[in-house]
Amino acid sequence: MSDRSAAGNFRGGLLMTASMAGFALEDLFVKAAAQSLPVGQVLAMFGAAGMAFFAALAWARGEPALPRALLSRPLLLRAAFEATGRGAYALAIALTPLSSASAILQAAPLVVTLGAAAVFGERVGWRRWLAILAGFAGVMAILRPGLAGFEAASLFAVLGMLGFAARDLATRAAPPALSNAQLGVAGFAVLIPTGAVLLAASGGAVFPDVRALGLVGGAALCGAAGYFWLTAAMRTGEVGAVTPFRYTRLVFAMALGVLVLGERPDAATLGGAALVIASGLYTLLRERRLRRNQSNPSA
Repeated sequence: MSDRSAAGNFRGGLLMTASMAGFALEDLFVKAAAQSLPVGQVLAMFGAAGMAFFAALAWARGEPALPRALLSRPLLLRAAFEATGRGAYALAIALTPLSSASAILQAAPLVVTLGAAAVFGERVGWRRWLAILAGFAGVMAILRPGLAGFEAASLFAVLGMLGFAARDLATRAAPPALSNAQLGVAGFAVLIPTGAVLLAASGGAVFPDVRALGLVGGAALCGAAGYFWLTAAMRTGEVGAVTPFRYTRLVFAMALGVLVLGERPDAATLGGAALVIASGLYTLLRERRLRRNQSNPSA
C-alpha cells in the first residue's frame, strides 16, 4: 500500500467514525423528540428538514433535486425499503433501549452479503456463511424470543435492519448518474408520507413546542452531517478499509444510552452485540481478501 493510500484510508476511517457519531446522535435526538411528539410526526418533520438540506445541496451544484431517474424501478424499490427501514427503526428507538436497537442494526451488512448472493449471484464461501449464521445468533441473543427479557417492540429493530439492508442492495442497482445529494433528497422525501401514515395510525399530530422543534432540528442536522461524512469517507479511502468503522456507531449508541439515558445493557445484549460485530468484521475482511486475490491472482 502506498503512503497516499494509507493516508486516504486513515482520513476515511476518521470520516466514517465521525459519520457514525452523527447517526448515533441523530437516534438520540429522535428518541428524545418522540417522548413529546408522535413518532410519525417526528419522522415527517425530520424527513422534510433533511429533504430541504439535500435539495439545497443539489441546487447549489447545479443538479435537479428530483430528476426523472428517481422514478426508475430500482429507485422506487429503494424508496419503499427506505420507508420500511426508517419507519420501523424510528419505532424501535422510541419504544426500546437505544443500545439494543443499535446492536440489532449492526447485522445489516450480514444481510446485505446474504442478499448479494441471492439477488446478484455473488459467491459466498462456507466461512462467510458461518459468520452470517453467527451474526444472526447474536441478534437472537439480543432479542431473547420466548424468554423473560423478550421485548416485542424489538422486532421493529429487526424490521428496520432488514429494510436498510434491502435499501443498500437496491442502491447497487440505482442509475450511476444520480449524485449522492439527489439520492439524499429521495431518501428523506419518502419519510414524509411514511411519517404521515404512522401519524394517522397513532391518532393525529401534536403542536410542537420549542424544545421538540430543537430536538427534531438536531436530529436533522446530525443526520445530514452523518450522511455527508459517510459519502466523503467512501470516496476518500478504500471501501474494505473504511467500512469496518461503521461498527463504531454501536459504541457511540451504547455510550449515549448509558451516559444520557441511563440504560444498563445486560450480559445477553453485550454478548450478542459482540457476536454481531465480530461476525460482521470477519465477513468484511474476508470479502476484502477475496477481492484482493481476484485482482492479483499471482500474489
